[in-house]
Amino acid sequence: MNTFRVGRSLLLTLLTVSALVTSCKKDADTVTPAPTTVTSTTTADAPTVNDWILANMQYYYFWSDKIPANPDKSLSPDNFFSSLLYTYNATTNPTGDRFSWIQESADDLKASLSGVSKTDGLEFKLYLRSSTGDDIIGKVLYVLKGSPAEKAGLMRGDIFYQINGQTLTKANYSDLAYGASDTKTYTLAKVDGTAIVNTTTTKQTTPVVFQANPVYMDSVYTVGSKKVGYFVYNQFVTGPNGPEDHTYDNLVDNVFAKFKAQGVTDLILDFRYNPGGYVSSAQNLASSIGKGIDASKIFYRQEYNKQLTEYYQTNKVNAFNGYFVQKASNIGNSLNNLVVLTTSGTASASELVINGLKPYMPVTIIGTTTYGKNVGSFTIYDDKGRYKWGMQPIVTKSFNSLNQSDYSTGFTPTIEVKEYTNEVWRQLGDTRETMLNVALARISGSARIAAPSSAPTNEVSSSIERKAGGSNMFFTEKLPVMP
Repeated sequence: MNTFRVGRSLLLTLLTVSALVTSCKKDADTVTPAPTTVTSTTTADAPTVNDWILANMQYYYFWSDKIPANPDKSLSPDNFFSSLLYTYNATTNPTGDRFSWIQESADDLKASLSGVSKTDGLEFKLYLRSSTGDDIIGKVLYVLKGSPAEKAGLMRGDIFYQINGQTLTKANYSDLAYGASDTKTYTLAKVDGTAIVNTTTTKQTTPVVFQANPVYMDSVYTVGSKKVGYFVYNQFVTGPNGPEDHTYDNLVDNVFAKFKAQGVTDLILDFRYNPGGYVSSAQNLASSIGKGIDASKIFYRQEYNKQLTEYYQTNKVNAFNGYFVQKASNIGNSLNNLVVLTTSGTASASELVINGLKPYMPVTIIGTTTYGKNVGSFTIYDDKGRYKWGMQPIVTKSFNSLNQSDYSTGFTPTIEVKEYTNEVWRQLGDTRETMLNVALARISGSARIAAPSSAPTNEVSSSIERKAGGSNMFFTEKLPVMP
């Protein structure tokens, strides 16, 4: 009998309590289930990579009952993996799988989920320059602190229309913006009135292997009698060295301890560029915010496929409910308003926080509709080193304490505010910055600023959505192992 072993690192794919959700579990609740043996369908002594993929998908995949009975194992591993998925279709299968993925290097996959990647530190969105043409422009969302992009002088709001001397178009933008070319020279444009005008100014960057700190910035503003805490958090990552490292979680705790010491009465969470991450980090953050919560209150509930459900029930493993953690930094009982800033890039663990807090306190959403990911995944790799591939399949669906999971198409904002391409963008934390300004106006009860009348150009792509396969949530709890 051929058997398979898989390394595990649960990840929350785009908001559902995916494997990430597992990481929300307390260490004391972490268990190592008895090994599960899977018989290979190959006659060779060693299973092929496609046998390994199939066996793990049949055991862990949320829609395992939808896997084809006789998949074509002659396909390349990536195409074989795709052939197993319960494919999403907006019309014919709107509840299908939009999020599972496979990557040729498991090491690269695991590193990216901890915020490590080779990057120049530029996060951007690409837009059609006009609704009738093929030309594309990029607009910088933010720049990673200490990165080559920051050192090159690039900043939020910068617009580029060429990379390495080539004008971005529908035909070439993917290769130019996301290609493997190391050194990139960005040629900039600028906003003049409401028009976008080309310049000859260039900025050059060379990517490096970089660890991004998700705790991007925090501030406290005095608005009348109110103390407003503002926190920009760009990914749910526990620490630079994987789920057992809580360096970044501790930094989050420090931010909220500061908010508490300064008497914060209202909170603005800036999740507009946060694609998700570890559920344990979502749990950690939410535990400093929830009103009237303690370690007995449910933050999330999860569902699995038939075999995982039976395993957990049989072995009395508490893998279904995730609870808040008692935090000295909790400011929930002092909060009058919780406002979350969102875009279409707000996903996974970010949405998990919104959904998990809703039963305990009102949540005002300002921005645009979130991505819509109420499912989660975990990382599968071969810890025997036979296969270099890594998979991130959906394994779970998440709910809050009221059994609500109705955001598969995203959370609709309470107040819609868009980031327009043909306006000057203020820096994050500047009280004149559009979304923050509207949030502060909402909290103070004053009149909100008027939104620009001209419509934004059409969004084509985003570097945020390409990070770690899109928006993801992770688990760190150990799941049944296939020996």
